[in-house]
Order: sequence, then structure tokens, then C-alpha cells
Amino acid sequence: MLPEVYSSGFDKVGLFIMAGLLLQIFLEFLSKGVEHGHMHHSGNSVKFPYLLLLSLSLHALLEGFPLNQSSDLLHGVVIHKIPVAAILAAFLFHSKIAKYKAFLFLAVFGLMTPLGSWMHANFMISEEYSAYINAMVIGIFLHVSTTILFEASKNHSFNATKLAVVISGILLAYFL
Repeated sequence: MLPEVYSSGFDKVGLFIMAGLLLQIFLEFLSKGVEHGHMHHSGNSVKFPYLLLLSLSLHALLEGFPLNQSSDLLHGVVIHKIPVAAILAAFLFHSKIAKYKAFLFLAVFGLMTPLGSWMHANFMISEEYSAYINAMVIGIFLHVSTTILFEASKNHSFNATKLAVVISGILLAYFL
């Protein structure tokens, strides 16, 4: 995806890649890391996890946008979703959330990536916006694929110091 996005000729593609990376960091803060296959939520709550649903849904929706471009990418996203869905299902069904809500959550989550792909294929999204969305998705993919670098601390936490280093690196790269 990188060569296509950079050859699109649109300005600030790199900034959108970095914005996608930062967006994923923020989404993982809300979801506590489900996107990459583990969960740090307590299963004792009866409250519906709206922030988790919002975070996972936005992540999945954006992932769906470039799927029409490559079957290899489709296979990668499907493989990526298997542990996420398994851990999410285990959490939801072992929590005190009503079973119908758990099924609804999983259904919404399961439909978001196909919805993103369908939206990209069926709505007149200009080439410029498409390049920027794909750049953000690249940033999301870069973060998800390098999660081990960010999770070297106890309990896989992403602390403020690490976030400050990431943002400093992005700013330094921008100004150089």
C-alpha cells in the first residue's frame, strides 16, 4: 500500500500515516489492546462497553477501506481478526453483560470491516480522500504490526513516556 499512497501525488501523505499511527494508539487506550489479541478489561462489570465497541468499530471500519485493492490484504485482515474476535467473544460471554448484548456487540464488530470495504466501493470518495484514508490505515497497520515494541513494559501498558517519545519522533521527522 505504501508505494500506491506515495505515488498518488497528494501532499502530506506521511502526516496522515503518522495520524493513523496516533489514532491507533488512542483507540488502543480506549479498548485496552483487544485489536492485537489480548484483553485487560475486568469481566465483572454489567455496564455495556460502549468505548470498546466504538474503538473496535472505528478500527475495523477503517481497515475495510483498502480491502478491495488486494486479496493478500484481505487475507491478512481476516487472520488479524480471528484472535481479536475470539478474545472479545470470550470476554463478552464471561462478563455479566446480557447474552443478547454480547451477540449484538459481536455482530456490529463483525460487520464493520465489510462495511468499510463496501463504503469505499460504493460511495464516490474522491481519489484524494481515498489516498488519505489509506495513509491512515497504513499508520494503523504499522502500529498494530509493531505492537511488541510498545508493549515491552509490565502488563503491556502504553505509558505517557512512550507516547511522548513517539510524538517527539514524529515531530522530529516532520521538521527534518
